[in-house]
Amino acid sequence: MANNQVRIVEVGPRDGLQNEKALLSSAIKVELIDRLSDCGHSTVEVSSFVSPKWVPQLADAAEVFTAIKQRSGVRYPVLVPNLQGMERALAVGAREVAIFAAASEAFSQKNTNGSIDEVLQRFEGVMERAKAAQVPVRGYVSCVLGCPYQGEVAQAEVVRISKRLYQMGCYEISLGDTIGVGTPRKAAALMQALASEIPITAIAGHFHDTYGQALANVYASLEVGVRVFDASVTGLGGCPYAKGATGNVATEDVLYLFDQLGLDSGVDLLALAKTGAWISAALGREHQSRAGRAILAKLAD
Repeated sequence: MANNQVRIVEVGPRDGLQNEKALLSSAIKVELIDRLSDCGHSTVEVSSFVSPKWVPQLADAAEVFTAIKQRSGVRYPVLVPNLQGMERALAVGAREVAIFAAASEAFSQKNTNGSIDEVLQRFEGVMERAKAAQVPVRGYVSCVLGCPYQGEVAQAEVVRISKRLYQMGCYEISLGDTIGVGTPRKAAALMQALASEIPITAIAGHFHDTYGQALANVYASLEVGVRVFDASVTGLGGCPYAKGATGNVATEDVLYLFDQLGLDSGVDLLALAKTGAWISAALGREHQSRAGRAILAKLAD
């Protein structure tokens, strides 16, 4: 990846929608993914093969995945919680998956019903299956800058877990500020600490905007060499584990920043802003991206 190139992993259809209260039809989810592909995204996370009991919004993962129009050159990863989810993903033709662990012991117990090390051990079977199927695996680590249950999270523990996932075979590790408490100095320090253990090209940032720091954290991470960021169209989502926690940073806002810095993501900002407005209307909510709203207001003048 050239120094002026950045990659956005669009997580709205999965991480965004899974925390939206309004249930959407499969047809709308499919259209959202297709619209995001048409915007020029190189990676669109489709859904999650978790138990419908835990995430009702994504109960139609298989139906949605088989209905989307997969564009050449676009990656369509899905989240899998275990080997059973992996098999379901492979059965519908998924060619990339993601697994997730927490940097907080308390969060791990409440969110995955197991300790951090137990969860990592569970994923060994998933990694073996992925290797056999020649399917790349991306790793998520949540609560890297704070936890709703235990508060502070040790940087060394984030590095340990991330390094373990990388050594297991994850091609990229996405560091998630799940409750949006991180600040630029802490974000940059964490990225640098992990970059001393694994290549910085294998590190991604995943910032929520609860305290309005997400864009600042993206910029701080860019400054230390990170070039891959997760974002959610119109800031879809939230976190059910943290009161008041907002969704991921809005993709439109991140893209506006990249465009102004002369960084190339390949994504069309105007098309994305329109997509954000469309899905916001489908959910009966306001467009949450400041850049998206400003662009559309200017267009309307």
